[in-house]
Amino acid sequence: MLLKTIRLIEKQTKNYIVPSVTKISEKHDPYRVLISCILSLRTKDKITIDASLRLFQVADNPESMLKLSLVKIQKLIYPVGFYRNKSRQILDASRRLIKDYSAKVPASLDALLDLKGVGRKTANLVLSLGFRIPAICVDTHVHRISNRLGWVNTRNPKETEFALEKILPKNEWIDINTTLVTFGQNLCLPVSPFCSRCNVAKICKRIGVDKSR
Repeated sequence: MLLKTIRLIEKQTKNYIVPSVTKISEKHDPYRVLISCILSLRTKDKITIDASLRLFQVADNPESMLKLSLVKIQKLIYPVGFYRNKSRQILDASRRLIKDYSAKVPASLDALLDLKGVGRKTANLVLSLGFRIPAICVDTHVHRISNRLGWVNTRNPKETEFALEKILPKNEWIDINTTLVTFGQNLCLPVSPFCSRCNVAKICKRIGVDKSR
């Protein structure tokens, strides 16, 4: 039933625009994934994509990034949310990659989490979308929908990540974030989801849904 539900969601969302980091990661470049993840926090997808592309046209690796001034990066990524702080994070991460990892993004969860400003969501996206290493990235959409469908019963994204690892085949780990984020942005909204036109409405437990459309 779990895999059937995923296939139904994939079918319904195949014509929707994929999340910003998924779009940026088409070349499977771990550095691009890392930087676009930093930019995406509290920022709309369109703004994230545009800012990422502007920045990568000028600098798409740690060495070239460090040649840019803080002000230059700020101008390139504006108007992403918290662009001043994110500019510093980008420079800090680039500097650390050069110093400790020969200017390469490490393919290790622990090493990624050791980078300033990188949490489990970003680290798992870098592993999955950048390196194609099986990892489950759980953001607010994945956490909400996994609980709403009744797949898991968890209190936070970290618990959801570990719970999904136990029930999802490994070959589903990389794509589950893109699938559920696309679903959550367009149909399975946080408030008043579109249950009336959802492919999985009949098998969804609708946990936490007070009102739907």
